[in-house]
Amino acid sequence: MSLDCLAKSGDGVSGRLIDAPRELCGRPREYALLAGLFEDVRGGRGAALVVSGEAGVGKTALLSHAVRSAARDFRVVRAAGVRSEMELGFAALHQLCGPFLPHVDRLPAPQRDALQTVFGLRAGPAPDRLLVGLAVLGLLSRAAVECPLVCVVDDAQWLDEASAQSLAFAARRLRTEPVLMVFVAREPGTEFHGLPEFVVGGLRDADARELLSSLVRWPVDGQVRERFLAEVRGNPLALLELSRGLTAELASGYQTLDVPPPSSQIERGFHQRVECLPEQTRRLLLTAAADPAGDPALVWRAATRLGIPADAAMPAAEAGLLTFGTQVRFRHPSVRSAAYRTAPLRDRQEAHRALAEETDQRTAPDRRAWHRAQATAVPHEDVAAELERSAGWAQARGGLAAAGALLERAATLTPDPARRVERALAAAQSKILTGAYAPASELLAMAEAGSADQLQRARVSQLRARLAFASHRGGDAPLALLRAARAFEPSDAGLARATYLEALNAALIVGRLATAGGSAPEVAQAARGVLHASSSSASDLLLDGLATHFTQGYAVGAPLLRRALNVFGHGMSTDEELRGLRQACVAALHLWDDSSWSRLSRRYVRLARDAGAFSELPSALGMRSCALLFTGDLDAAASLSEEEQAETETAGSNVAPFGALCLSALRGREDATFALINTVARQAVVAGEGIGITLTEWAEAVLCNGLGNYDRALAAAERGISYPHDIGISSWLQAELVEAAARTGVPDRATSTLRHLAEAARASGTDWARGIEARSRALLSKGDAAERLYQEAVERLGRTRVRVEQARAHLLYGEWLRRENRRMDAREQLRTAYGMMTAMDMEGFAERARRELLATGETVRKRTVDTANQLTAQEGQIARLACDGLSNPEIGVQLFISPRTVEWHLSKVFTKLGITSRRQLRLALHTPDDAVGPVGARPRSAAELTPRPVETRRA
Repeated sequence: MSLDCLAKSGDGVSGRLIDAPRELCGRPREYALLAGLFEDVRGGRGAALVVSGEAGVGKTALLSHAVRSAARDFRVVRAAGVRSEMELGFAALHQLCGPFLPHVDRLPAPQRDALQTVFGLRAGPAPDRLLVGLAVLGLLSRAAVECPLVCVVDDAQWLDEASAQSLAFAARRLRTEPVLMVFVAREPGTEFHGLPEFVVGGLRDADARELLSSLVRWPVDGQVRERFLAEVRGNPLALLELSRGLTAELASGYQTLDVPPPSSQIERGFHQRVECLPEQTRRLLLTAAADPAGDPALVWRAATRLGIPADAAMPAAEAGLLTFGTQVRFRHPSVRSAAYRTAPLRDRQEAHRALAEETDQRTAPDRRAWHRAQATAVPHEDVAAELERSAGWAQARGGLAAAGALLERAATLTPDPARRVERALAAAQSKILTGAYAPASELLAMAEAGSADQLQRARVSQLRARLAFASHRGGDAPLALLRAARAFEPSDAGLARATYLEALNAALIVGRLATAGGSAPEVAQAARGVLHASSSSASDLLLDGLATHFTQGYAVGAPLLRRALNVFGHGMSTDEELRGLRQACVAALHLWDDSSWSRLSRRYVRLARDAGAFSELPSALGMRSCALLFTGDLDAAASLSEEEQAETETAGSNVAPFGALCLSALRGREDATFALINTVARQAVVAGEGIGITLTEWAEAVLCNGLGNYDRALAAAERGISYPHDIGISSWLQAELVEAAARTGVPDRATSTLRHLAEAARASGTDWARGIEARSRALLSKGDAAERLYQEAVERLGRTRVRVEQARAHLLYGEWLRRENRRMDAREQLRTAYGMMTAMDMEGFAERARRELLATGETVRKRTVDTANQLTAQEGQIARLACDGLSNPEIGVQLFISPRTVEWHLSKVFTKLGITSRRQLRLALHTPDDAVGPVGARPRSAAELTPRPVETRRA
């Protein structure tokens, strides 16, 4: 459930709705009602409620979550009506009252005898139902003496009559007993008349959209989404079922001709009802079902073309199966499915042909082409060409998957072998980006079978290598891409350069695990023959810059990479930009350009999501998570890291949890980090990602530097830089090595590393690079020179986004000042470092700063459970904006994060502050009403929202 929904719902039931299932989104009123009833029962007052609503609307889910929230305060018993037991007297009563039989002897004799007879504990005539009802009331009352009681009866529409009457009798007489009885039914029977009833309706449109968006990975066409929402009528279960079967093609509005038999009892029932309709009505339903957008004007134009009369709609309307309004609305998605499935193939083709002829080619060329394709059973060049031309429209409507669907269909309908190869290759390219690896493989087989020339065979090899690398990495992928690039050189230099760039990207990921001939320096050397010095395209500049780095050095390659980053994205197609964004992010990292790294990593995630490029999304999330990590926003990085892992698992990949490792290391969690190091190293080998091994060595070096275990940090850093081709991470390792060597008293082991670091910093020229250089050089310097360098590091890093490195500069400067016996000056730097590190949740480094502060004679509160509840800087900003009344999306826009990340942070804020709603935020933060600014006001800093973590006194 979203926190926006929670904010409107009151205080909840002995807890929060933060962990509620997604289908409870938009239920604040219902939840608040249940919360009030639970509070009444806690206060010793009895209550009863009948909760009704159609199947799947969320009655049971809502109640179950409320009961789980209250479980620690109440004793909960449940029963359920069973259709097959409706003729068995008192069947449900056995379920509900069975646990309370030990109390039966304390009932008055007539009631006791009646109940024992019902339960078969004694022989006798059928008891009076009034006595049974009184006995049930007495039994529940006595059971509630020890603990308040909640009785939930689900599927009450199927209760046997005797049980329903007895339970309803007891429910009407709950007054001062701490008992809550809730009956859940689709349509409550007459036995429950007089009891308070609450009808659970469908979700509001906005909440249904939010739920659908959270359930569907694919970009969903706007018209198709509105049709889905209209047909499910806000029913959460229907939305869940719809999302499970929603392919990228269906989400884009492109249906397939695959027509399996009806699978569920509901669908079979609709199937039979459709078959009973008049023929012309069935044809009208078929035409409406074949239109993905539910456009009534289009459907009627097509129906007129097919000779279907206007009165054909009447039988369907009378049967409640179909209505025409602003949209064509089926009673249920299964009706649409049944209408399509009951029709013969010839009728389906005629319906699609009529829809194609009536679809405006100017406004919806992709839909028109798709309908024409559905109406065509044999290869047809005109139809295939129209599908190919419409792929760009399809991609704008539904992402790469939609374009791939049209191109795939175009390939199958192409009669000419050479053109079929070209279209199959284009379709395979889109399929690979969307993570549809099996269809991509089939399309490549089609292309390979028809390849007629050297260029086509080279493209097949290129895409096979790309597919292999995307699906399972592997040390041979760079070499395979390298061979494909060489094959392009005689005929297409542009394709050769693009493929060399892919090969270089693969080599950087595979790293030390690359097979002979496929390492990054070897790929760079091979690419020298196609370097295009006069080119101004971002892709060519990226290739030139990376290749030049490996062949001529950092200083020569850096200007080319800087030019590439300045023009990246201009004039690039979506798939070209997607394939180049990772290299662009790596280039920004290599140049120590935090501004470009932040911008490009944000663009990488947004583009991968919007286009549905699921093969790129895990990499994009990992890159963005890492960028956020260095800004000190560890919670946001954790959120993206979890999403990265979920996407990886969805794709069935073996890629290791790199994000979780980096977070754990920076947080200083020793046992967890070493466990993850072993896991990541093992999985990196299996997945063929040698860069992951280097990442484990950086993680160990960071962790151990934070914990003060400098010998181990030095060993890990030296192992990491022994393979110097992992650009970006190798620079991080150099900084860790210098710090560890200085702290272990062996500065000579850092001299050559510092020289390489300084050369790169001078060539880069960014504040990040020069700040790290100054900090590292200060560690190996003395006296005034060291102080000037520390001050330069603090100043330069303070101008960047990398707050983690800024905090570490304050820490190192403070440590140096203390060793110079300048305790007062040291305290100022160490307090800053400790405050920043505590706010960022860098526990290892924060503890190191705390120890240094203690050594200066300062009293420091160690981080305990209480101080851990203080908000981080990001949480403080979000809490302040929530106080100002901004919604999650509005907060996300202000802070450049997603609404999901805002929700993640707010859940942590609620937990830390021990609150359950936004209305409690102001009091929890001790914010006076007059301090709350207007919507959109500047958020306060974490320091303004939380007490200072350091208490000081004079030594």
